[in-house]
Amino acid sequence: MALKPREPLPDEAPHVLVVDDDRRLRDLLTRFLGEHGYRITAAANAADASARLANLSFDALVLDVMMPGENGFDFARRLRTTSRVPILMLTARANAADRVSGLEIGADDYLPKPFEPRELLLRLGNIIKRSPLSSPMSEAAAWPDFVKFGQFIYWLDRGELRRGDETVRLTEREREILSLLASRQGEPVSRDELGGGEEGPANERTVDVQINRLRRKIERDPADPLLLQTVRSVGYRLVIDRA
Repeated sequence: MALKPREPLPDEAPHVLVVDDDRRLRDLLTRFLGEHGYRITAAANAADASARLANLSFDALVLDVMMPGENGFDFARRLRTTSRVPILMLTARANAADRVSGLEIGADDYLPKPFEPRELLLRLGNIIKRSPLSSPMSEAAAWPDFVKFGQFIYWLDRGELRRGDETVRLTEREREILSLLASRQGEPVSRDELGGGEEGPANERTVDVQINRLRRKIERDPADPLLLQTVRSVGYRLVIDRA
């Protein structure tokens, strides 16, 4: 008996670029993610991925680190100069230093190989949902257009931080955190929530790394922050201008 063909995905289905030099893994991810509602384009290396990105729009990237030619870290670093697309990095290099390096570059999440496919599915869905590029209009409508703090204005609708006429460059992860803090209008936000709902010391550490990066961009003295404050035993708050 012939198998029933799979129904085509709707045009609004999230489009993901899978970048990995392992053909078997590319094929597995293409099939698995396709079965769970994603449209998939695959690339074997950074050069191939660059060509795809030049012609197509994606909702997220699943990016291998160890590839011939330009590796995933270097590719992500270069991509972050022009794009806010969410990045989930996959790698056999699972130590804490590599994880922090990936997040500092601007990756949104980091999953070591071998991985559980269901975990990949959850993490991918989370970074897409957290992205300001894909936030539901109902949520965006509840946010103010912008908030002011110190010398800065942050526009929530487009995720843009400005100091006077200067645009301050943010990574996608920094933008997510700043959007969440700004939307709370000065109220504290927990580390767990800033980390996407994940718990544990490792997740708290990655949130702290991102907060420290943000402080270096907005505070006169990052060691004595006035705008992005620590709320002991809770998390962080953004001190906004009320006037």
